[in-house]
Amino acid sequence: MDRTAFEAGLQRDGFAETVERSLPPGAEVPDHTHPFDARLLILSGTLDVTQHGARVSYPAGTVAEVPRDLPHAEHAGPEGASYLAGRRR
Repeated sequence: MDRTAFEAGLQRDGFAETVERSLPPGAEVPDHTHPFDARLLILSGTLDVTQHGARVSYPAGTVAEVPRDLPHAEHAGPEGASYLAGRRR
């Protein structure tokens, strides 16, 4: 998916806030939750997201969804990861 289509989908689905983030190679973010729904477009690298005990890899161009209040962890691949995140409160 490209950034333009992703951002249009965020607006359509009520994701009013966006942030761009990056993680260095191998970085880990341990289990945590957010008080908002998150939708991520992976811009570069690979981001692994663990939810419900399952770890899924998202390469560049794919979209990950993380519902509000759901415990999850993140792990950047060997080349790191950058992503655009939409937030819906």
